[in-house]
Amino acid sequence: MRARLTAFAAARDWEQYHTPKNLAAALSVETSELLEIFQWLTPEQSAAVLDDPATGFRVHDEVADVLAYLLQFCHVLGIDPVRALHAKIDRNEERFPVEESG
Repeated sequence: MRARLTAFAAARDWEQYHTPKNLAAALSVETSELLEIFQWLTPEQSAAVLDDPATGFRVHDEVADVLAYLLQFCHVLGIDPVRALHAKIDRNEERFPVEESG
């Protein structure tokens, strides 16, 4: 997927705009667009958001945008997102031991 996104951007000469700052800003905007869908929903409505095809399509689209910008951000900075997530979970397991939960 990262290779496909990189090729897509390169074919359009968009790599010049894919600086860490620009990608972080775009990621923030797309995350806000995802949040906007849920902004005034009750907890029950938000849990059923995919039941409406039009709204469900928007959610899927925004999730794709968020993931695309995150992957492009990681590519530009040389971050392995899966490795970064594993490391974060490892740190959280130390910070928040199971025996101290609840």
